[in-house]
Amino acid sequence: MTALLERETAPDEARQPVRGGITGTLFKVVLLGLVAGIAVWAAFPLIADGAWLGLAILLATTAGLFYLYLTPRHVPLKYLVPGTLFLVVFQLFPVLYTAATAFTNFGDGHRGDKQDAVVAIQTSSVIRVPGSIEYALTVATTGDPATGPLTFLVTDPATRTVSAGTLDGLEPLPAGAATVNASGRVTAAAGYTVLNGGQASARSQEITDLAVPTAGGAIRSQGLSRAYEGKAARAYDAVCDCIRDTATGKTWAADEEIGAFVAADGERLAQGWRVGVGLSNFTRLLSDSAISGPFATTLVWNLFFAIASTGGTFVLGLACALAMHTPRMRGRGVYRLLLVLPYAMPSFAMLLVWRDMFNTDFGLINNLFGLEVDWFGTPGAARVAVILVQLWLGYPYMFLVATGALQAIPAELSEASRLDGASPWQSLRQVTLPLLMIALTPLLISSFAYNFNNFNAIYLTTEGAPFPVDNPLNGATDLLITYTYRLAFGGSGAQYGFAAAVSIFIFLIVAIISIVSFRRTRAQEEVYS
Repeated sequence: MTALLERETAPDEARQPVRGGITGTLFKVVLLGLVAGIAVWAAFPLIADGAWLGLAILLATTAGLFYLYLTPRHVPLKYLVPGTLFLVVFQLFPVLYTAATAFTNFGDGHRGDKQDAVVAIQTSSVIRVPGSIEYALTVATTGDPATGPLTFLVTDPATRTVSAGTLDGLEPLPAGAATVNASGRVTAAAGYTVLNGGQASARSQEITDLAVPTAGGAIRSQGLSRAYEGKAARAYDAVCDCIRDTATGKTWAADEEIGAFVAADGERLAQGWRVGVGLSNFTRLLSDSAISGPFATTLVWNLFFAIASTGGTFVLGLACALAMHTPRMRGRGVYRLLLVLPYAMPSFAMLLVWRDMFNTDFGLINNLFGLEVDWFGTPGAARVAVILVQLWLGYPYMFLVATGALQAIPAELSEASRLDGASPWQSLRQVTLPLLMIALTPLLISSFAYNFNNFNAIYLTTEGAPFPVDNPLNGATDLLITYTYRLAFGGSGAQYGFAAAVSIFIFLIVAIISIVSFRRTRAQEEVYS
């Protein structure tokens, strides 16, 4: 009896069954093993780069995860930490990295450090001189023969030593790691895939462009079976911290502020290095007339496009929802199915279809209505076209959300307004619409943010065209996001730092508009609550 009483009065925690069992334990072991594997994989690059702060954060995070999930305490954190880590990795880190890039000159010609720039300048200026060593060459790769990174397997004519050459330099292979034929060419090497004649010919341009840096110059190919070690016509002089042309004596001094080698006459070598430039990307955006003018025009059009797209789709979607909400409407299910069809189709495919429909000569729009409009040839027509396309693609979403919001409004409110003598328009304006806006305003704000950065709607329809003759980087239908994309990846060279600065402006604009809109929504909720 005493044992029975003790069992009945035992704490609830002691009577609860053990959760998880062997399955939960195995799942925990697998996940923690995966965490440990990722930590080890990420630690080696951090150690190689000397990123000790990053390594310390990695070790602290890994130790914290093991402590958290190997102890029975801190149960709420076990659920919060995974979501927090994903938030940091996939949202916070990209934002911070973009912000940091905006304060640098990162871009084509300024990707690596100063040492990388010196190596690139020297190897690109390699010329063959009398007495250059000539090697037997075999082209190989450590990956796929068609796409893998290329390696030069070269055989020293004097010692018959085989070395592997890449962009990182020349490294001798261990004895016996390669098989060499009578002519000195490597026929097989451990860890490498030797390219045959057809595979090497298909990548002949890459083979020609590859230069393996050496102490005095670089090894370059001469055809597909021979290579030579040339001398650098431009070499780095540590005494003057400059690049010197060995033939003419001309020098280019290192300018640490802009990350480039500059001559006395102002000539700048194309290959530079990445440095911090402070606020110059932002001031350039505002002070350079060649950029600030098109940027301001694009910003105005971007705001108009986002407002017109969001407002137009909302009005059309709400009108359709109100029509389908009327009980007297017959066949509402069929009409609703037809109305949401544009939303069910892949938007990128529909954008390409609409682009063809707006073709001046063969498009359906001109042929159907007997028009001769050059839709993508003039700024006004092109802007009307992209807004019409976005209206067709976006109204089904507004129709769906408006239908759901209408069904959530009690029918008694509309009945009461009619009993009070309100007309249908008054009932809609003073009762239904205010209640709808409370529910739909957050969705309208998110739709505005999406349309403000609607890359696909512009790039797949007009690609930003038409472009003025004097500015091929900024078209009449460009949004800030497509303009930023063209700055980063188009033109004569990528400007990632400047594009990141434009991205920061986009982020601030959308954030300010969203904050103001949410505050007005909160005030509206207080009025009708």
